[in-house]
Amino acid sequence: MPSTKLLIVDDEETILKQLTWALKENYNIATAQTFDQAIKTVKSFRPDIMILDLSLTSTTGDFEGFSILESSLREYPLLKIIIITGHGQRENALRALKEGAYDFYTKPVIIDELKIILQRATYILSLEKELSNLRKPPGEKHTFEGIIALSKPMRKVFETVRKIAPTDVAVLITGESGTGKELVARAIHARSSRNDMAFVPINCGAIPENLLESELFGHEKGSFTGAHMAKEGKFQAAEGGTLFLDEIGELPQPLQVKILRFLQDQIIEHVGSSKQIQLNVRIVAATNRNLEEMLEKKEFRKDLFYRINTLNIHLPPLREREDDILLLAKYFVDYYNNEFSKNIRGFSQSARKVLYTYKWPGNIRELENRIKRGVIMSSGTTILEKDLDIIPAKPGDDSAESLKTPDDLANIAKAYKNITLKEAKNKIETRLINGALIRSSGNVSATAKQLDVSRPTLHDLMKKHHIDPKNFRTPGSKK
Repeated sequence: MPSTKLLIVDDEETILKQLTWALKENYNIATAQTFDQAIKTVKSFRPDIMILDLSLTSTTGDFEGFSILESSLREYPLLKIIIITGHGQRENALRALKEGAYDFYTKPVIIDELKIILQRATYILSLEKELSNLRKPPGEKHTFEGIIALSKPMRKVFETVRKIAPTDVAVLITGESGTGKELVARAIHARSSRNDMAFVPINCGAIPENLLESELFGHEKGSFTGAHMAKEGKFQAAEGGTLFLDEIGELPQPLQVKILRFLQDQIIEHVGSSKQIQLNVRIVAATNRNLEEMLEKKEFRKDLFYRINTLNIHLPPLREREDDILLLAKYFVDYYNNEFSKNIRGFSQSARKVLYTYKWPGNIRELENRIKRGVIMSSGTTILEKDLDIIPAKPGDDSAESLKTPDDLANIAKAYKNITLKEAKNKIETRLINGALIRSSGNVSATAKQLDVSRPTLHDLMKKHHIDPKNFRTPGSKK
């Protein structure tokens, strides 16, 4: 199939058929006959070139060609729009050119002449795209719906997203914490026919169980203490779009039943009401837990698992994406250079080595926080190994891999040479808390859960070691 996408907008079906037949060998073609069809197709098809009948009218007799022109160029500034006009409409054609149209052509259509205009538009478009890519920061050249990656494992993920996004089937995204599951969920939504409707995320593990049902399904006034007015939930907020259930493994059993019912019938009920509400919402779920193990322990319903796991995307951990590490690191350097008014240009050789050899238990979230620290701590234009505060093996890390070589044990011994047991205990506590805060982006509740301590205990420890969780938060992270 030809790679250049061409959208033809005309209310005359004979014109659409004529142009489609004449141009289909050289262009991937979509058509639209009305304003609504045109706007929807622009968003879903994402054309490179559009042939637009400027005299397209609505049912009320109003001209809508200019509205399509304005809306399409606002969405895709590089889109080349060729206006088709009738005799006596030259003023409208010139106005369209002033408003951003690429060229115009007067009916009746002569195919050979139109092909020349299209060829020229295709060539100009290719030059503009090339120039646009040259001007992008390094990371942006390797993005897919905002996800920065070029490694083979992630290219497979992107290919899977391309295939499943146009469907309405439920999707389960699995992977370790910090691997970018919500970004993939947003990419699925962006590539779907629902992309002009809402994407509504909710973290099932971050909301107390007694409030989660109301947050999801809404409630009626007086249905529980504090319900002073009726409220719609996340399901209704996502009507026509996508609801992202993050950490679905944290859902209590009663809510698992209600989610299952929705997947079967697309029906919900408010808390405190028996009225059924029919919705049209796509479900994308994610978890860092092993749901199959939870099935064996009867902590997660089998019927719900098979419903949400129709299509599965597994995100590889950062340690399996070696080609992406430096790419992401450079992107975060650029981001935090701007935030902190710094001029970091790269990494020392030893800093690069540690970026590649470290296991990244907190994945991309941890990498971002380490780079943020490096930008802040660097005294020059280069981030040094010490600025990242990473050593090959961290005391307190209970992973088998961190202690598997004599060199690792030697590093631990070197790190704690000539200090007392009390000093070592304080140093280990500090590193454990810092590591957990990095992995949770400064989320105190999640950090306490990782360390298996209560929130008050964690607050006491952070106060003791002068640790401020705000320093670990990234843009958009929760407290």
